Amino acid sequence: MDELTPTTAFRIADLAARQDEAVRIAEKRAVDRQHAKGKLTARERIGLLLDPGSFVEAGQLARHRCAEFGMDTNRPWGDGVVTGHGTVDGRQVCVFSQDFSVFGGSLGEVSGEKVLELMDLAMTIGCPVVGINDSGGARIQEGVVSLAYYAELGRRTAHASGVIPQISMIMGPCAGGAVYAPAMTDFTVMVDETSHMFVTGPDVVHAVTGEHVTAQELGGAAVQSEVAGNAHHRAADEQDAVDWVQTLLGYLPANNLDPGPAYADDTSPGLTAADLELDRLVPDSPHQTYDMAELIVRLVDDGEFTEVHSAFAPNMICAFGRVQGHTVGIVANQPRHQAGVLDIDASEKAARFVRFCDAFSIPLLTLADVPGYLPGTGQERGGIIRRGAKLIYAYSEATVPKVTVVVRKAYGGGYAVMGSKHVGADVVLAWPTAEIAVMGAEGAVRVLYRRELAGVPPEERDAARRRLTDEYRKRHGGPYLAAERGYVDQVVTPSQTRLQVTRALRMLRTKRQSLPARKHGNIPL
Repeated sequence: MDELTPTTAFRIADLAARQDEAVRIAEKRAVDRQHAKGKLTARERIGLLLDPGSFVEAGQLARHRCAEFGMDTNRPWGDGVVTGHGTVDGRQVCVFSQDFSVFGGSLGEVSGEKVLELMDLAMTIGCPVVGINDSGGARIQEGVVSLAYYAELGRRTAHASGVIPQISMIMGPCAGGAVYAPAMTDFTVMVDETSHMFVTGPDVVHAVTGEHVTAQELGGAAVQSEVAGNAHHRAADEQDAVDWVQTLLGYLPANNLDPGPAYADDTSPGLTAADLELDRLVPDSPHQTYDMAELIVRLVDDGEFTEVHSAFAPNMICAFGRVQGHTVGIVANQPRHQAGVLDIDASEKAARFVRFCDAFSIPLLTLADVPGYLPGTGQERGGIIRRGAKLIYAYSEATVPKVTVVVRKAYGGGYAVMGSKHVGADVVLAWPTAEIAVMGAEGAVRVLYRRELAGVPPEERDAARRRLTDEYRKRHGGPYLAAERGYVDQVVTPSQTRLQVTRALRMLRTKRQSLPARKHGNIPL
């Protein structure tokens, strides 16, 4: 053999040296840099997320091709992002994790190619994608090429929408063009104090507006989860973020053709003590509040559900739970916050959740206690007509099984859009406490009997108003007029709700419905 030809042993040793540099040496450098900031490394995050030993890396030895600005002498393996696939609770997942210790996790041609190839793989095999973001943004040294890959990533994300679940974990900075792909994914998680998202950073804001603001004040986890609504969960730390994503994945199908995970059903077939407690849930006074979560825990398996967007528009609950071992999406008004009223934020929050559930064939359970849409100049000028219409559009378009329970108030447009028969609900149940009407009895009396009450002596007016209000409530405010017209299928005692909801969802498992052929609708964005 030619003395200049490397031996097999030499080549194996050379591979080992490259792998050692790409993983062990690079990871030591990453640990030193990331741990000092209270953050985990890209590989540590993947290790937390995936089942032990399941990760298969792709593109480990990829390197950038840029020769300008001294980049030709600094070509680390992996190019700032770790990509591959593995399992979470035994189910396949594709994952990419940006490495901030390499060029600040910036996106360049090669790192962009790696992420796009991963997304193509996820679409091909039909599994969720989890993106772990920790990046300084576009790689300036590579110029427009970096911008091109951000645009390509956005296009891939759009094409994957509704086909495979997409989850973004913001574990550090995410700014400029980097924010749009996570914003297009289905669910976004941020870590308190260590992550932030914004289109323009504090320096640019100050230069343009003169305003002094920190990164956390501008786009930290608190702002994005409570005010802007871009984050679906605000994690206390990175472990909490990973735990939440793992729990979320446990509810979701692998893709839009997958039936989704199903678990053993050990719920009681008869009434339980928890069921009987529902007969006392709604207060006698219509002006007293209660916690809708108390109803949810009594309807879902083991009383467990996972809320998304919990800090944003808290007057609306959107959550995943299980009924008889099968995932359901829950949309519910929360009387504890603004009486469960529908406003712009609540409408958009619920509409997007409904559309996600419909895309992945997850049945919808709606719990209605809604006084209607929030009035006021702020809402009208903010676009409540256009933006509130998203909810009726989402329900009307959804073809998944839809079961609704009217718990108490269902007034005006709120009644219509919260999963009524008129927007396609398959089964509508109502409690005896339900009040289905154009408006509340007090408001209706003020409108209908304005002149009559004006003619009543002032000292007798309050008594007359109370009498007319009671009469209106008995005649028009209960669930029975709606039941007479078939808008309500059953009026049930609260303690029977779990059993009736379970039967309805079981019956609807074989539901098949399709919409008229079209390219796509035009939701009022």
